[in-house]
Amino acid sequence: MLLANAKIVDVVSGEIGSHDAVRISSDGKIAEIGKSTTLSRGGDETTIDLDGRYLFPGLISCHTHLSVVFPFSLTDPDEDPAITAFRAAARAHEALHSGITTLRSVHEQNRVDLALRTAAQAGWFQGPRIFGAGRALSTPEGHGQGSACSYAKDFDGFYKAAIGELDAGADHVKIFITGGLARAGERPEDPEMTDDEIRGVVKAAQERNTYVVAHAGESVAIQQALRLGVRSFEHGYVMDQETVDAMAAKDVFYSPTLCVTRSESWMRAKGFEEASIQNCLAVSDRHLASAKLAIKAGIRMTNGTDYPPGDHVDGIPAALHELFLMHEAGLNTVKSLQSITSVAAELINQSENLGQINEGFFGDFVAMRGNPLSDPRNLSEIDFVMQSGHVIENTL
Repeated sequence: MLLANAKIVDVVSGEIGSHDAVRISSDGKIAEIGKSTTLSRGGDETTIDLDGRYLFPGLISCHTHLSVVFPFSLTDPDEDPAITAFRAAARAHEALHSGITTLRSVHEQNRVDLALRTAAQAGWFQGPRIFGAGRALSTPEGHGQGSACSYAKDFDGFYKAAIGELDAGADHVKIFITGGLARAGERPEDPEMTDDEIRGVVKAAQERNTYVVAHAGESVAIQQALRLGVRSFEHGYVMDQETVDAMAAKDVFYSPTLCVTRSESWMRAKGFEEASIQNCLAVSDRHLASAKLAIKAGIRMTNGTDYPPGDHVDGIPAALHELFLMHEAGLNTVKSLQSITSVAAELINQSENLGQINEGFFGDFVAMRGNPLSDPRNLSEIDFVMQSGHVIENTL
């Protein structure tokens, strides 16, 4: 397969490459990058003429829930796994057709992310490449209450719960270290895990050569988790300068999920309960201010939605809505684009396989008429999607 007559975007340098063609081998990886005039061999090889479009790496969404139910109160912790799978598969399919060729899941009911990953590998299901957490770990009365999480207490309980998810095939472990915005009376400022409980999870992850990602609402708990070895932080609704500086010094990753507090119309369309909506609106300004502090501190930013990333918010996929919000918050164009490509690949330990257009990397691409380096909003006009050398969407 040859993709010809393209403007190839180098997301690391923030430049358009000098070559205009990419050959993908039968194993779905990039075999050659060069000039259309020299790579074209004719014969039986399929050639797709991109007609001057900008060729960009496939998008990577780093905070995904495919099985989530809206409003949250309708979640049935005893739901038939088959029903969970149908719902999650539809969301995954929609995400892929939106250009999200890889995603990181950070809690799925019935570990459906791991099941979909297996089904995709067997060729029974077409969706994004999945890096899954299985079930998130929560204290019994914590943020994960009622969401079909794995529940635990104390060091041993959390260590065993983490090992349980890793034994089931999880790629990383998710914990809730503070409250959130989902329920009436819940606050992101409320801590939910002790030092020993976090230590138990970090120990399990380190033994399996992986990492811990934390739902984290505020500064005190974030600094606690930083000290104990947590690598990835989500939300950061209420953060101060000392905390973002500490995060930058530890070189951790941060998904601000700004769309959580800036998607009122979408929340109302999905039937969210008023308490959830008002919680989000009440913290919206502090959330944006915290993200701006993080941007100025130079923390490695990743793109996460907390919603199904292919769901449309105000007419665009949630993952792109998030990208544009991060850009508007002050993240420069190149770093905004890296948040959904190369930096995201670093987070999921795939920097040698994903997130860039390089020889030996997977043949994951999106293409569009407008230059995303000039304006990231040009990504909203994607008209070509390829994953591992397979055409997913083509309206050229």
